[in-house]
Amino acid sequence: MKWRVRKSKLSGSVPVPPSKSHTIRALLVATLAEGESRLKSPLMDGDGASALNAARSLGAFLRLEGDTLTVRGIGGNLGGGSERVDMGNSGTGLNMFMSAAAIGSRSRLFDGDSSLRSRPVKSLLDALAELGAVYEMKSDSGQHLPFSIRGPIHGGKTTVSGLTSQYLSSLLMVAPLLEGDSVITVSNLHEKPYVEITLWWLSMLGIRYEVNKDFSTFKVFGGQKYKAIDMQVPADFSGATFGAVAAAVTACDLEIMGIDFSDPQGDKEIFSVLEKNGVAIMRGAKHAFVKGSVSRPVGSVINLNAMPDALPAFSVFGCVAAGETRLVNVAQARIKETDRITVMAAELKKMGADISELPDGLVIRKSALTGAVVDGHDDHRVVMALAIAGMIADGETVIETAESAAVTYPTFAEDFKRIGAEITVED
Repeated sequence: MKWRVRKSKLSGSVPVPPSKSHTIRALLVATLAEGESRLKSPLMDGDGASALNAARSLGAFLRLEGDTLTVRGIGGNLGGGSERVDMGNSGTGLNMFMSAAAIGSRSRLFDGDSSLRSRPVKSLLDALAELGAVYEMKSDSGQHLPFSIRGPIHGGKTTVSGLTSQYLSSLLMVAPLLEGDSVITVSNLHEKPYVEITLWWLSMLGIRYEVNKDFSTFKVFGGQKYKAIDMQVPADFSGATFGAVAAAVTACDLEIMGIDFSDPQGDKEIFSVLEKNGVAIMRGAKHAFVKGSVSRPVGSVINLNAMPDALPAFSVFGCVAAGETRLVNVAQARIKETDRITVMAAELKKMGADISELPDGLVIRKSALTGAVVDGHDDHRVVMALAIAGMIADGETVIETAESAAVTYPTFAEDFKRIGAEITVED
């Protein structure tokens, strides 16, 4: 699929899709719980669909009625479902559900698309092995998907890399269900707010755990159970980033709807970052107004370690901000669906951006963009960021692999067309 994007004038209100992070954690809990859980408005496409598939593969029964998904959990029965678990393009889903599979003694084969096959998994597998899991790598490299894994894992001591917070979150989500207490040590933790989302879930579910002040050691008490849940899945602040940045760079006013600033998602801080960099914002109970018409975007040093998913959109922001914008301390952006640092530098250069790579980020100077043929590299956030770039560029921007936006924001093109974006979709 291609998107053709031209310079646009935006106005009105843009909705925000359901949170991928909350959807996957909710599906994991509902799968491992006893009884029936009800999830209202979960993410059903892309990464959400991959998590749905994983839940079925572990033996959960799923039924969708309107916007409510009912999940009948497996409780302690890890013997059902299927042997093969296809995680598509979902790194978060893979990391969460591979640990869940290791609770049981049945061997499961995990696989995914070519992008997921390039992402590192060994640190989490080794951490699970310390708790009793047995795994076998099936790839030529011996480092990536596909792999098989079986348990049962048990409580104990284990250590995991913090290069991505997903490894730690995965261990924290399964540890309460194990026999015996678990002590998890994490080294060089990145993306701390995503771990805080996980701890929010554990606290909401009444799970007993302890954590030290610097988030380097966690103790989770074993022998606990998950109860069935009934909840509305919150809106996604990572998805809200695109509407907020679009308003700022197009000098337009937009209402970002459905977001709750009391939610633990770390990406809500993008609104504070925009404010510090000259963008006028008004917060409400369930929305935010981004007043791009009166904003004066300026560049600065922006630490994105806690919110790496914002890097593609803020790369475009840097093209409009006065002076120089440095996106730093976000080396983990290199191991997402793509190496987002290299990819955003390469694609925005095609449009005329003055942009260069750092080992852990990007340097962008204010640039006049011109439409070009660019590649989304099958990465949803890269595609959406390039669409925002197309809305401020002279001429037409053609974005290849635009269908990948559906991974977390399946209605992006339709939603933005409704507020004035000139986007033409070509199958």
